[in-house]
Amino acid sequence: MFKKAVYPASLDPIHKGHIDIARRATKIFDEVTVAIYATPKKNLLFTVDERVDLAREAFKDDSNISVAKFSGLVVNYAQSIGASALIRGLRLFGDFEYEFRMGIANKSLAQDIETVAILADVHFIHISSSTVREIAELGGDVSHMVPPNVNDALKNRFGYQ
Repeated sequence: MFKKAVYPASLDPIHKGHIDIARRATKIFDEVTVAIYATPKKNLLFTVDERVDLAREAFKDDSNISVAKFSGLVVNYAQSIGASALIRGLRLFGDFEYEFRMGIANKSLAQDIETVAILADVHFIHISSSTVREIAELGGDVSHMVPPNVNDALKNRFGYQ
């Protein structure tokens, strides 16, 4: 049976923790769509199209991972592409509470969509997009946290080499 999952996130920017979760999800699902939320309620550094381009480059060698943008309810998007599950990454205890509440809400909206949580790898547990943005904005080295294309985009955005 072909199984498809959606890994929804804002990815502003994508980092190695996101990439690890998506790749590990392909061990459970035949296909994973990294779905970038077009209009999250947060201050964004990159436009949705920039975030999509950065993610597509990061996954260019992963044949069973696709990247798309979406708006609206993630469960509606998942249903529209025939996915049966949402992938969520868990880093810290606070993530669990938030993701648990979101999983229950999504289940109440779409009984046919499951939420699957994948624990962050210990090497990436400290990485968040907001941490990456803050370090990069202050001129710090984030090359160990993000793929090379994202590192270049951050340097360009903040005007340093």
